Amino acid sequence: MSAEVLIRPARNLRGSLCLPGDKSISHRYAMLAGIANGVSRLENFATGADCNSTLECMRQLGCEVTRTADAKTGVVAVELEGSGLRLKAADGKLDCGNSGSTMRMLSGILAGQEFASELVGDASLSRRPMARIIRPLRDMGAAVGANNDLPPLRIRGGRLKGIDYRLPVASAQVKTCLMLAGLFAEGSTVIEEPVRTRDHGELALRSFGAEVDELASNRWRVRGGQTLRPIHAVVPGDISTAAFFLCAAALFPEANLVLDNLLLNPTRAAVLDVLRSLGLKISVLQVEQRHGELTGVIQVRSGPLRGATIAGALSAALIDELPVLAAIAPYTAEGIEIRDARELRVKESDRIAAVAANLRAMGAEVEEREDGLRVPGGQHLHGAELPSFDDHRIAMAFAVAALRAQGESVIKDADAARISFPEFYTTLERLVER
Repeated sequence: MSAEVLIRPARNLRGSLCLPGDKSISHRYAMLAGIANGVSRLENFATGADCNSTLECMRQLGCEVTRTADAKTGVVAVELEGSGLRLKAADGKLDCGNSGSTMRMLSGILAGQEFASELVGDASLSRRPMARIIRPLRDMGAAVGANNDLPPLRIRGGRLKGIDYRLPVASAQVKTCLMLAGLFAEGSTVIEEPVRTRDHGELALRSFGAEVDELASNRWRVRGGQTLRPIHAVVPGDISTAAFFLCAAALFPEANLVLDNLLLNPTRAAVLDVLRSLGLKISVLQVEQRHGELTGVIQVRSGPLRGATIAGALSAALIDELPVLAAIAPYTAEGIEIRDARELRVKESDRIAAVAANLRAMGAEVEEREDGLRVPGGQHLHGAELPSFDDHRIAMAFAVAALRAQGESVIKDADAARISFPEFYTTLERLVER
């Protein structure tokens, strides 16, 4: 892929999509398959570099991984032969690439292994704080070293003990990390969240045969010493990736888009509710449950876009979708205000600053705040050179915003999109009409 991608204005968007598997689920299924007893088959596995980092780490830890892609559809299937709860020491460093999900969640498994591991990442990941997993893993008995709470992480696992831990900040990755560590601990591990986060970790553990008890609202218990069985699963399409196409459809009054095999998990579907409140017409044509996850077919038609305020628990639920919602905010009638989203500042980039900079480059008025943004509506944007800040969600968000701008735009360092969806630009181009 070229380091630059030209985005020309469009007049409409229509078509149908079946997206690659959800990143959050793909990560968790691959890790659990690696510590299950037997061979798991994961169809429609995520195609991005992040989930490939997880697969490669599991391979280094002694799991046999076979990855195939359908020649016609490109759909990826992964077969992973687990070795049970006891993995083998990697020959070298475990490279997590750009994937904070890999580093944070895999640390929970490594904390329970009787060998030392070192997890490293690229320059972006090496700037992302890991204190939220380091402290509770140490409380459980693992030796975890870092550089001022930054990667690389050096983990010497061993005998863990269950703890009762309340997360200071809501994080599904930290919750999953501690649940995975809890499988190796003596006794039970209890985890409480300040607000409810995505529940893919709980659902995946149950699919692999583990017991996960919900003791109260946002309070979970995992018993140590449980063994896991393999599964055969089709990973539902990534709803966070779908958000880019849904927002693109929102920009055009005649848009008509159908998405098949889409994840509809209630802890992730808040983006659908927000887009409905903005004025997008979303119909659920079919719904089913597979391995605890709701999936379905939706049809999307556009309508006049109003405005929204996103704050509190809703900001936490939409943390991955906030950049693209902010990027289309100038095209709404009333604008979009985002609060309580300081977490955006410590993602692959400072996403608050990145969104503000690119909107201003396109001629928009935007107010940047420490924990969010206020973007007035009713604005007209022009084409511009738009850096990705080496962040896949920024690259994709502004490819969407550029579709309604006056004049052409160039996404710089556009290949950042490969982290989650290497086929993003060709898929988007297939749907637009000019």
